Amino acid sequence: MQIVFATNNVHKIQEIQHILPSSIQLVTLKEGGINIEIPEPHDSLEANAREKSMTIYRLTGKDCFSEDTGLEVETLGGEPGVKSARYAGDQANAAENTRKLLEKLGNNTQRQAQFRTVISLILAGKEYQFEGICKGRIAFTPSGDNGFGYDPVFIPDGDIRTFGDMTMAEKKQFSHRRKATDQLVSFLQQQFK
Repeated sequence: MQIVFATNNVHKIQEIQHILPSSIQLVTLKEGGINIEIPEPHDSLEANAREKSMTIYRLTGKDCFSEDTGLEVETLGGEPGVKSARYAGDQANAAENTRKLLEKLGNNTQRQAQFRTVISLILAGKEYQFEGICKGRIAFTPSGDNGFGYDPVFIPDGDIRTFGDMTMAEKKQFSHRRKATDQLVSFLQQQFK
């Protein structure tokens, strides 16, 4: 089975490829000859994920999926949330976003947070959504060079290390993206029995 993954994010592609079974062949936008930046104008992960998958479906007519992920920090009222990738500004990089997050938290000991992923699948023109959540807390200082985004400051419940300190296989045990992708895979396998 072939399915287009509506993202240009190399890290997300690697992570999803690591999760998908060999029976599902991922086609990236680059491999599909699609060179566009898909806007994320909405105020929810669900709507942004839908925007991305519908854009690619309209362009290609092929079954596809996209995902949108946000880090939601309880004490900050769910920030950075849907703005996670642009928290410190539209041109900000991961280090700048992380720095802003840590500055806003300061010495606050209430650091509960969760990563939430929403996958939007378009199959034969119909949309289905799947959600994965990983609960944890925000570290006081970054640790580790693995992963991407906020991984160096996110400690999942059940471990004492940040995602930045984990290998991809270790992170997969906790991953919000894996939980959502597992649901996607299970759904696809039911459809194509």
